Amino acid sequence: MATVSVAPMAGRARFIAAARRQPVDATPVWFMRQAGRALPEYRALREKHDFMTVATTPELAVEATVMPVDRLGVDGAVLFADIMLPLTGMGVPFRIEPNVGPVIDRPVRDEAGIAALTVVEAEEGTPYVMEAVRLLRGVLGERAAVLGFSGAPFTLACYLVEGRSSREYPKTKALMYGRPDLWHRLMATLTEVVTRYLRAQIRAGADAVQLFDSWLGLLGPDAYEAFVLPYTRRIFADLAGSAPTIHFSTGTVSLLDQIASAGSDLVSVDWRLPLDVAWERIGLERGIQGNLDPTLLMATPQAVATGVADVLRRADGRVGHVFNLGHGILPETPPERLAEVVEQVHRDTATR
Repeated sequence: MATVSVAPMAGRARFIAAARRQPVDATPVWFMRQAGRALPEYRALREKHDFMTVATTPELAVEATVMPVDRLGVDGAVLFADIMLPLTGMGVPFRIEPNVGPVIDRPVRDEAGIAALTVVEAEEGTPYVMEAVRLLRGVLGERAAVLGFSGAPFTLACYLVEGRSSREYPKTKALMYGRPDLWHRLMATLTEVVTRYLRAQIRAGADAVQLFDSWLGLLGPDAYEAFVLPYTRRIFADLAGSAPTIHFSTGTVSLLDQIASAGSDLVSVDWRLPLDVAWERIGLERGIQGNLDPTLLMATPQAVATGVADVLRRADGRVGHVFNLGHGILPETPPERLAEVVEQVHRDTATR
């Protein structure tokens, strides 16, 4: 596809334009889990502070968020936070255990537990998140877009019901199938909380927001249609026009057509389908994010360059592509590979 020459853009403008399916001077890049994981400066920060201290202290969250912009030159800075934070204002204590993930000691599995969940404005429930977004917007200026995010209602429900990470989430699915009345009450409550949370991040200065539905691949098309999709649609409909939105999931090839109908501006796809095939299924009138395999970044520089080139070839210079991985950065990833990817994407897609 022929490209149109576009004047040079800063990272923030480049990302926002791509998310709105407008011409860009080069394809924007960011990486999921870039705020930390592979960077030595982040590990040094974590030697001083535990994860939740960094996530809930605005100045520390900003410090971690800016690191990949400084080192890698990415066009989007995703806020250092956790997908579980919306639960804080709902009266659900949780902790993050190393090598385990989120743990909820008193899971929510019955009518009384669901009735006890509270809904408050996000500024009240998670004021430190909004303050971090405000600070970040000032620190970054035009260098990079500020990306807010939240766990999606289904993924949050998985942790709420199960109590911790699981391969199959059997208790969650048993509640969903066995007590649909309770399930829908829980999802309606979580949908309201997540919508308020994302809306507040946009008010605070987020340029775009991503909904992480990390466990959506557990569901088949019929279950997704009946138990999850209506709530996802509600969130994106509420946010429409306020800021670009991104829907993230993984292992969801069988759901891709339905996910495309949920209403996000961009659909994030993993590596299980070639990008051009995924884009055809999503619809070329919608933007796409992805989709390099994260494990490829631990291969040789030549293999990484070939993989990046293949993604770009399949994107074919169309408007609406944000380059990313199909999932998060692995901790063993050499930071220099990430910087090389950013440089290659910007260089090989430059319009002038």
